[in-house]
Amino acid sequence: MADILTPALGESVSEATIAKWTKKVGDAVKKDEVLVELETDKVSLEVVAPADGTLSDIKAAEGDTVVPNTVLGVISEGASAAPAKAAAAPKADAKAASAAAAPAAAAAIDINVPTMGESVAEGSIGKWVKKSGDAVKKDELLVEIETDKVAVEVSAPADGVLTIDVDEGATVTPGQKIGSVAASGAASAPAAAAPAPAAAPANTGSAQVSGQVSGAKNETLSPAVQRVVGENNLDPKAIAATGPKGNITKADAIAAIGQAAPAPAAAAAPAAPRADQPREERVKMTRLRQTIARRLKESQNTAAQLTTFNEVDMTNVMALRAQYKDVFEKRHGVKLGFMSFFTKAVVAALHEIPAVNAEIDGTDIIYKNHYDIGVAVGTDKGLVVPVLRDADTLSLAGIEKGIGALGKAARDGALTMDQMQGGTFTITNGGTYGSLMSTPILNAPQSGILGMHNIVQRPMAINGEVKIRPMMYLALSYDHRIVDGKEAVTFLVRVKELLEDPQRALLDL
Repeated sequence: MADILTPALGESVSEATIAKWTKKVGDAVKKDEVLVELETDKVSLEVVAPADGTLSDIKAAEGDTVVPNTVLGVISEGASAAPAKAAAAPKADAKAASAAAAPAAAAAIDINVPTMGESVAEGSIGKWVKKSGDAVKKDELLVEIETDKVAVEVSAPADGVLTIDVDEGATVTPGQKIGSVAASGAASAPAAAAPAPAAAPANTGSAQVSGQVSGAKNETLSPAVQRVVGENNLDPKAIAATGPKGNITKADAIAAIGQAAPAPAAAAAPAAPRADQPREERVKMTRLRQTIARRLKESQNTAAQLTTFNEVDMTNVMALRAQYKDVFEKRHGVKLGFMSFFTKAVVAALHEIPAVNAEIDGTDIIYKNHYDIGVAVGTDKGLVVPVLRDADTLSLAGIEKGIGALGKAARDGALTMDQMQGGTFTITNGGTYGSLMSTPILNAPQSGILGMHNIVQRPMAINGEVKIRPMMYLALSYDHRIVDGKEAVTFLVRVKELLEDPQRALLDL
């Protein structure tokens, strides 16, 4: 016998709520297989099997509150035959059906949700490439799972016949079974799986209640939060959410007790979706697009955003690039673009104006002595901002290679969470799409973002003469809570100077 215990929950976290059991009593389990998911005020935790055997008892049901070292269930080691014997008891014909299904079940290989990156607790099932009953080949792409940041591909674990357990659009978590591949019994596997959806309504009551309670929030409420909200008649839409991805934590709900305003709550009921008109098409937003929308709006609501503009004469940079681009590519194996010049200029300006490379944390300012530059990349699925680490240590060739690799990974959907977190400043280039001028939105919690734009030939007054010059508008959006107007303008002028006279950067002037 082996007890399944609640693990340590982290500093200052004293209890957790049972969110979901992935197995039921009588199921065979393997050591380190995920058995139950716990939710605390801050994070979700997975509890794995301590040994091989059979899950013989569940002592804490879904929705129960537990503390560290609570016995959640019991595994009977080496007792895998017991559930089979118990399942065979009801009827003789059921016993025969179970025996007939055993070989097919043994030949089936589960398709589980892979790990989706640090701090990514869930995703949404995208479009299944195959349908139940189709023959599949090992490593053949079956489905994409969309997370807040990246798309994760799930391939067939073996040759066989596919059975789909989770429909498109459903929310899933790492380790969850979403289907199976049967090596034999092409017809029997899907047929056996068909009754499963009929049993689903028995378990969907709580999910439906959760969805109704959560209202307009981005995610359904955890059982612990539902209990606080229900017992105190709170309106979830009026609770300030501080949890990951905009979720309401138990602490948020407790803090809102006594502050709820019953009358406005009734008026705040979510409006029903409007009816679609002729020649209109309704398409559900991807999880990535929802996250982009939420983060941009949060950025506008949080920071005191202001944008200052300037223009830069690109004559010297373009001449330098034209003179050395062939030699540069032959020597370094990468083309010389404008982004490396802009990145160098930005890093030099950040050295001089550290407030633009800082962020606000509560009542503190965090000045960052590293220069990790986010580079906005447009993809078919939306805007992502991978981060070029330690840009101040890179040469022009190193910057071009780094940006090229990040851009390719973004377009291929292969960015990791580490490549998208921790930037200190962002550069976005709307000029590649023909933008003349824009006011970029801050990439929170950063305090500055530089917008590049299209290069346009314009008449300029040069030493009392009108000359045609290649000009680009620059836009710096900044958080006025931490960056003063003088600092913002000085920063942008410094970038302009370094681009108009690139030799200054080489001479450190």
